[in-house]
This record gives sequence, C-alpha cells and structure tokens, in this order.
Amino acid sequence: MSNNSSFDISTIKKGPLLFVMILGAFIAVLNQTIMSVAMPELMVDFDIAASTAQWLTTGYMLVNGVLIPITAFLMQRFTTRELFQSSMVIFLVGTIISAVASNFDILLTGRLIQAAGAGIIMPLLMNVVLTIFPPDKRGAAMGMVGFAIIFAPAIGPTLAGYVMEHYSWRTMFYGMIPFVIIVIAVAFIYLKNASERSYPKIDVWGVVLSTIGFGAVLYGFSSAGSKGWSSAEVVLSIVVGVVSLILFTWRQLVSKSPLLDLRAFKYNMFSLTTVINIVVTMVMYADMMLLPLYLQSARGYTAMESGLLMLPGALLMGFMMPITGKLFDRFGAKWLSIIGMAITILTTIGFVNLTDSTSYTYLVLMSTGRRFGMAMFLMPITTAGLNQLPARLNAHGTAISNTIKQVAGGIGTALLVTVMTTSTKSHFQDMVAAGGSAASSMEVMKMEATIQGINDAYLVIIGIGLVGLLLSFFIKRTGQAEEEATGVVVERKTVEEV
Repeated sequence: MSNNSSFDISTIKKGPLLFVMILGAFIAVLNQTIMSVAMPELMVDFDIAASTAQWLTTGYMLVNGVLIPITAFLMQRFTTRELFQSSMVIFLVGTIISAVASNFDILLTGRLIQAAGAGIIMPLLMNVVLTIFPPDKRGAAMGMVGFAIIFAPAIGPTLAGYVMEHYSWRTMFYGMIPFVIIVIAVAFIYLKNASERSYPKIDVWGVVLSTIGFGAVLYGFSSAGSKGWSSAEVVLSIVVGVVSLILFTWRQLVSKSPLLDLRAFKYNMFSLTTVINIVVTMVMYADMMLLPLYLQSARGYTAMESGLLMLPGALLMGFMMPITGKLFDRFGAKWLSIIGMAITILTTIGFVNLTDSTSYTYLVLMSTGRRFGMAMFLMPITTAGLNQLPARLNAHGTAISNTIKQVAGGIGTALLVTVMTTSTKSHFQDMVAAGGSAASSMEVMKMEATIQGINDAYLVIIGIGLVGLLLSFFIKRTGQAEEEATGVVVERKTVEEV
C-alpha cells in the first residue's frame, strides 16, 4: 500500500483488525493492575519500603502520561501496523526484563519500558475505530474497546491474587510473554494499515514542554497522598508542571504543526464530554482505590477476596459495554449518561455509612450496581465527543482524551487520599479526646477512624458525580464536523437528543 496515496477503507477487514488490537490493549491494560497485589512480597524480596515499591505503579503512570500526548504525532508519522507492532515489541522487551529482574532497579526499568509500549496502544486503537467506522456505527465498536479496558483491570486483582497465593510474582510476567508473542505474530498476518501517513514535522519544544508539564503534574499529585500537600517537592512539581503546560498550550496554538492540536476544543461537544470524562475518571477511582483499601486495611480481607468481591461487577460491566455501545448508536449519549450517572450516585450513597460489620454480600451488591451504572456512560461519553471532530483531528482527539484521563486519574487519587487521610486523622483525634487510651482501644479507634475517613471520601465522590450528572443534561447528538479551507466549522447534521 502506498504511503501517500488514498485507499479504500471499505476493503479493510474490520473484524480481524479490531480483534488483534483489542487483544493487545487487553494485555496492556491488564498489566497496569497486577502489581498492586504483589507489593507486599516485592517489599520483602527486595527489602524496600512501601514508598519505593509504589514507583512500580507511579512510574508506569508517569511514562504513560508523558507518552500519550506524543501519540498524535506518531499516528500521523507511522502506519497502524508499524506503530502497533513496535509498541507490542517494546512491551514484550519490558515484560521479559521484569520477569528476570534480579533487583528492584531492573524490575522498575522493565515496568517503565512496558509503559512506553502500552501508552501507545489505547490511543491508536481508538483512532482506528474513528477511522474505519462511520459515526453512526462507532458506538458498538467502542463498546468492544470498552470491554477490553474495563474487564482487564477488573479481573487483574483477582488473577494476581491467585498467582501470588500459589506462585512467585515473576509468574505474572512469565505468563504474559507467550500471549504478547501470539499478538505480535497474529498482527503480522492480519493487521493492515487503517490511516494515511501525513509526515508532520516534530514539534521539539512541544515534546519537551509536554514531557515536563504532564510528568511534573502527575508526579506532584501522585506524591501528594504520601508526602502531603505542604511538601516542597509536591508544590514545586505541580508549579513547574502547570507553568510548563501553560507554555505548551501557547506553543500548540501558534504552531503550524502542533504536537497536540488543541483546536479540537473549539468543538463544543468534544469540550463538554472532555470535562465530563474528568469527572467520570475521578468517580471510577472510588471503586479502584477506596473499596480495596477498606476491605484489606480496615476489614482484614485478603487481596484475592477483595478482587473476588469486585469480579461480579466487572463481569456485568464487560457484558454491558457492547450493549450500551449499540444503544449509543441508536439513541445517543445524553440519556445513557444521565441514567448511568444517577445509578452510580445512588449506589455510591450505599458506601457512605460503612462500618466494621458491613456484610460482604451488601458490598458485592453495591459495587456491582456502581459498575452497572458506569457501564452505561463510560464509552458513550467519550464517543459522543470524538464523533464531532473532523477526520483530520481524530488522532489529536484520541490523544487528548487519553491524556486527560491520565491526569484526572492522578488528581482523583491525590484528592481521595487527601480527604481520607485528613478525615481519618480528625476522627481519630475526636475519638481520643472523647476518651480511651488503652492499647486495645487505640487499635479499634484507628480502624474506626479509617472507616470514617473512607466514608467521607465517598461523600466527595458523590459530590463529583452530581457535577457529572448536571453536565450530562447539556449533551447533544452531533454529526461529524468538517473544516473548510477558510477555517469555518461546518457540521453535516445536528440532532439534539430528546
């Protein structure tokens, strides 16, 4: 296929193409979640503190956050096949290094290399969906993508918990190697190019500023939970990051070949759904962080028991993703988002009064309800915004969307940890002041204070969710926009949802 000539998208076999890429994305996303369960054993094996071990997840997130903004350029410079194959090979190299690591530094290096490969895959997959499917068919395709990115992290803790109970932590990496090799081999046979190459010039200053900006902001917020907001390191990181991002924004707006074309934000539905996605990502972290913390730290459940509790919701969520995708194609995102947000908020209310005797069955039902609600709006909101963008902005739109989610995840984690720790300290001091100083009662009070702190964090999640619910009422169903040479935005059609 010529790199410069146009090609007929209708000749692309969509099924094999999506299958290969979704399988690669599933493996990459699954890899993000498995390390948290292995932390205790790694701390013993390598004789490291928890703050050091945390870099296995923090460093992974940082590399992802730094690399994703560059994917817009990479998707225009290289073919789909070249970029996917390269990312999977990089991921394989990182997996092998992690599996044979003899010390923590080598293991961390392997994880960072893994992140470099994984960070490319999801934006590339979303861009392919936007390219090969018309707007009225994207919902179902994005639903299948959603199945991969939601189901993988949901079964990750359970799978990792089983492995850790019976085998070494290295088994998680060794077990992943053959699957990655299979994906690379199948991609070599079936994966075809799905977009034209435009050979844009690299914006060196854009790369530098985005790397410093997103890296510093993510590091600052991810460190705030453990080091505190008053830490000079945290404050300096956030300030440097924000200043760099301001300069990066200015650079992208004046550049003829921007690294990340921020002009995508002039499309109203893309801008609105991006804001809603920030809210949605923070709401998701209630399940991903607060519930396991409550189960393992306050209630004494094992990592595997914690993972099993969330598994029914994960299975339901994975099952619902393709269904909500088809509903989106037919009805649009507005009412799916409103209904899903309402269900999520109502079920989250069930977590604001947790105690040291809240039943396991109750937690399973509430958690499953939250996942059902989130399945209603996660992919429809993203797809609704990307559908409005003209074809030339597809790569930039997917990169912006994924970058925003990374940053929102870092901010959301820091916010919840801050609320929880501050509230826990306050409740504990109140309990001590009310009486009780025996060693046994002190332990009980610490546990009670922790539970109260988690309850307060869930209250904050409800408040954030209400913001998302209100914004959802402004979602409209829009057609794909076209941008004429004069720069005037023209939409093919606009149908406001009833």
